Amino acid sequence: LKGALLVALIFVPLERLLPRRREQPLLRRFWTVDTFYLLLNRIPIGIGFMLLIALSIAAGQTLLPDAFRGEVAAQPFWLQVIEMIVVADLLFYAIHRLFHAVPFLWRFHAVHHSIEDLDWLAAHRVHPVDQILTKGLSLVPCFLLGFSGAAIGMSLLLYKWHALLLHSNVRIDFGPLGWIVASPTFHHWHHADEPGAWDRNFAGQLPVWDLLFGTANMPAGRMPARYGIGETLPGSYVQQMLYPFR
Repeated sequence: LKGALLVALIFVPLERLLPRRREQPLLRRFWTVDTFYLLLNRIPIGIGFMLLIALSIAAGQTLLPDAFRGEVAAQPFWLQVIEMIVVADLLFYAIHRLFHAVPFLWRFHAVHHSIEDLDWLAAHRVHPVDQILTKGLSLVPCFLLGFSGAAIGMSLLLYKWHALLLHSNVRIDFGPLGWIVASPTFHHWHHADEPGAWDRNFAGQLPVWDLLFGTANMPAGRMPARYGIGETLPGSYVQQMLYPFR
């Protein structure tokens, strides 16, 4: 709860000072539903992450020599963080793209894409199955290879705050660096509900993957007119949890 309060204290003023969409109210549609995601999702996602972490560490200890894992953990802290971001985001790109391409997986991911008003709170609207498989599986190599706990913690912290910024209703661009580090503009286009933007910008942190694999889309000088999937999902947290199984 303290963490959620800290996030709100940072992003609510930021979105008021530098709004991307000035007409979007603070208490926009479905803010109560997204608050349930913020407060409740950490339980199933945390359990799923812990299971993946335990399995990954056990597999690494079984399959890889201790000396190799020790050398990985002995690398400079900053280098480990960079390596993990690169490896994890490449896997995130691949898994995220699968969630768009496979109809059964898309039903879970559609919960996240049903967001029609992007802001820091909406970033929490994600089905636990989606989050565990996309972000959770992308971290498996980090635990398998034996990166240090401190470096893993830093990479996760950077990912969390970066994800909040990407979804937030802020007028922040990184200029040319926006093709190296994902910006809110880059990710807002991923959520755009218009044909040219569908199935684009899959990277979570490094747009270079979209450039390399031909899925980049960030038109200069304009922003999406609307977000969402052209379909209104059920209006409660529980109903949305059950939506993929209907």
